[in-house]
Amino acid sequence: MFYGAYMLIRKLQSCKEIIAGDGTRLRELVHPFREYSFSGRYSLAHAVLPVGQQSLRHRLSSSEVYYILAGQGIMHIDEESAEVRPGDTIEIPPGSIQWLENTGEKDLAFLCIVDPAWKEDDESILS
Repeated sequence: MFYGAYMLIRKLQSCKEIIAGDGTRLRELVHPFREYSFSGRYSLAHAVLPVGQQSLRHRLSSSEVYYILAGQGIMHIDEESAEVRPGDTIEIPPGSIQWLENTGEKDLAFLCIVDPAWKEDDESILS
């Protein structure tokens, strides 16, 4: 982590990897409620969904955006489904039921922006 007068730089590999509630591998890059000084109201995470897996169906009360970095899959939001590939941006409206499937031959990697910042109480994992 680097701090300048106005600059915060976080290295992906120095961020602790966790398994998120929806089952994806996650590294939190910035979050306003953590130990480092970040002035935004959103959170940003790097997520990975391994080959052949899908995230658990879940719902957030916050607005969310995914940006696909690598791999391919199918994004499900409520009753809609669409193929996603690198360079795609997906808006997930608050309260939507969502999950993502990795349909490719390599890990599906994506950035996840949540606004306002992700909180455990704002997420419901569905069966």
